[in-house]
Amino acid sequence: MFLIRVLLPLHKVKSLSVYHPQLAYCVVQFLEKDSSLTEPVIMGLLKFWPKTHSPKEVMFLNELEEILDVIEPSEFVKVMEPLFRQLAKCVSSPHFQVAERALYYWNNEYIMSLISDNAARILPIMFPALYKNSKSHWNKTIHGLIYNALKLFMEMNQKLFDDCTQQYKAEKQKEKYKLKEREEIWHKIEELAKQNPQITKVYPPLQPGLHPQEEFMIYNESSGGLPLYSMETETPTAEDIQLLKKTVETEATQGMKELKKDKVLMRRKSELPQDVYTIKALEAHKRAEEYLTANQEAL
Repeated sequence: MFLIRVLLPLHKVKSLSVYHPQLAYCVVQFLEKDSSLTEPVIMGLLKFWPKTHSPKEVMFLNELEEILDVIEPSEFVKVMEPLFRQLAKCVSSPHFQVAERALYYWNNEYIMSLISDNAARILPIMFPALYKNSKSHWNKTIHGLIYNALKLFMEMNQKLFDDCTQQYKAEKQKEKYKLKEREEIWHKIEELAKQNPQITKVYPPLQPGLHPQEEFMIYNESSGGLPLYSMETETPTAEDIQLLKKTVETEATQGMKELKKDKVLMRRKSELPQDVYTIKALEAHKRAEEYLTANQEAL
């Protein structure tokens, strides 16, 4: 109750940065003692996830990685889908520090082992965000980190990676078709509007003596609107897919750690937050037995 009703709501406070290391440490300590609290804690963090405060979002990502370092695989399965939907949003963030911090999760060996065991459910969530931002993100450093994440996914399960690529391509084709269909519907509506005798009341005459239909066409052309299907719905071609694979192989050079198959992966225990005041207080602390012993000798 104390964890859920007291500690978690403290994440909503504006001055979170003042005490966040200590708060995150307390939360992780609770989870180390009782792993069944992991699901409500992670769902609570996702509920309070900042929408417009990027530095605070980075703090949440830091704390979330500390929680994932001590999470049990059975608890990870319960929260992985909403968790990675939020990570996909972070990867797509225009704030490069948020995207960078989220992509650093792929440098954590224990988290990668959890992802590898559940790749069939995680990769379909992450692939669209990774593919899109590998082309469109403004920061080149993010491109390198995305290529590393894609490379790790490709090495985990090549067939699943290809299936996700084809699924993404099909969804883009469907989206492009829907936008084109919508544009055609609007075109029909415009044609019907041209035949309405009340058109002059909606579009005042631009030039005297012109027919209302001609006026409507001039007005429509002067608006400079682009067709709806010209929006960003670029469908990856077969050449794009092959180029992606080659790029992933050649440009994954940002120093990310490779997964070591022969290394035993252990959950990392939480560490005391590096806070100057906390360290000084611990150094100055003296056990009560020392004073009790001195008093007994004096007697």
